[in-house]
Amino acid sequence: MANPGNNLNVGPRRRAREIALQILHVMDVSPELSADEALRRTFDHVLDAQGHVEDDDAVPGAAPRPGVARYDRALVEGIVRGFEANRAAIDEALTNLSRNWRVERMAVVERNIIRLALYELKFAGGEVPINVALDEAIELAKRFGTAEGAAFVNGMLDRALTELDLRR
Repeated sequence: MANPGNNLNVGPRRRAREIALQILHVMDVSPELSADEALRRTFDHVLDAQGHVEDDDAVPGAAPRPGVARYDRALVEGIVRGFEANRAAIDEALTNLSRNWRVERMAVVERNIIRLALYELKFAGGEVPINVALDEAIELAKRFGTAEGAAFVNGMLDRALTELDLRR
């Protein structure tokens, strides 16, 4: 996956989703890793206290690089912990939506983008408007996924809206 610090023209909520996606990816490939441990590792070793990506070339104590995008830490934590708390239900929904494709055969990035979006659509208490959750998922797929990833994510989430009765 791409470095979370190389997308400078996005808002803090989009950056939070990018970081949350990367944490979900790590949790997916390391299933023994809890949400708390994955968050701790990310915040301790990847992001500095101001929410900037650690820069190995930075001079200690120097100001952060100009233009580095900020992120909404509470949103990152909410998505990651919310996903972990609802993982069984999210994965069951994903399995039911994926009729012709076994979940474990999906590309890891797209699988986790869909999981993130399903969490926001189904378990975030209506905090995220449907069109925002869909648009954000498609943008994540365009940035981090395969060439066909955005279309795949869009199709799966469109099916989810209908079959899981997620329209508000």
